[in-house]
Amino acid sequence: ERRANLYSKIYPNTEMICGDITVQEVKETLIKKCIEKNVSIVMATPPCQGMSTAGKQEVDDERNSLICHVIDIVKRVNPKYVFIENVPLFYQTEILVGKDRVLIPDLIERELGKHYHIQKYVIDTKNFGVPQTRERAIILLSRNDVERKWVLPDKEKKVVTMRDAIGHLPTLDPYVKDVSEEERNKMFPLYEQRKKVAMAISPLHIPPQHVKRQVIAMQHTPTGKSAFDNKVYFPVKEDGTPVKGYHNTYSRQNWDSAAYTVTMDNRKISSQNNVHPGNVDGVDQDGDLLYSDARTLTLYELMLIMSLPEDWPIPVNTSEAFLRRIIGEGIPPLFVKKAFQMLTLEDTK
Repeated sequence: ERRANLYSKIYPNTEMICGDITVQEVKETLIKKCIEKNVSIVMATPPCQGMSTAGKQEVDDERNSLICHVIDIVKRVNPKYVFIENVPLFYQTEILVGKDRVLIPDLIERELGKHYHIQKYVIDTKNFGVPQTRERAIILLSRNDVERKWVLPDKEKKVVTMRDAIGHLPTLDPYVKDVSEEERNKMFPLYEQRKKVAMAISPLHIPPQHVKRQVIAMQHTPTGKSAFDNKVYFPVKEDGTPVKGYHNTYSRQNWDSAAYTVTMDNRKISSQNNVHPGNVDGVDQDGDLLYSDARTLTLYELMLIMSLPEDWPIPVNTSEAFLRRIIGEGIPPLFVKKAFQMLTLEDTK
């Protein structure tokens, strides 16, 4: 409901039906509206947590079976085109239908293949102009009687890099939350000046908050490297003992490639590949190089690498943590736009 309310505020001209699709009354309301409005395209993005590599992948996770409701809606609405999106493991996931276990793509073929031409893809959004690596399973259905069958556009030759997307933005220091203002100013003498410049670019370009020990580790970590590679300034716990973790955590991204997949934990230095690439920004008292932007990406930077519009009309009182989770769950809209541009308005009449 919280997401539906936010979406309705961002897109006030869109009619929102908020509810549990497994509740018959809710589903019937949705189907009735689709038929009344002669809906020609159904777009379904059933939750992927049940089959995502970042989840538990439990057998018979009820979220995996939501595709059955999608199939039912398609049968009853009979749209010309259908767009289904999920994680690549979607194709390898079995669900229980009646007494039988069926692979999801086999179920779609069995239930809809007689009436629809079905195209299945595994794509990486970086191949479609999005400055982010994000693999997705995409299924496009075209009703047998339509002249134009829906296919994805060809891959683009140039990959849009992080440098292309956010390289023009000036350095922004993190807010170190567990030190005094005096110590913070000593660590980052230009903090207030850089923050002012950032806020003038966008009110969503706000310095992320981190603790001192994480910031120091990242200040000594070069572009594309993990702080676990540091001989002295490696990640430590609050008691000073070394942190154990994977090399894709406490890790800076690369300037000259697309961004890593944005996850829901994108505010944490200690999560997967979340830290700004940074640049050389001076030396410490021992003569060791220091690197700028020892922080995770700001909301504004996340929007750019997710291909969200810079003027996305987000209500000013929206929680930053909530927005970060939404962005981490999303599919880059530029890819979806390019997919839909393969159809014309005439096709959908």
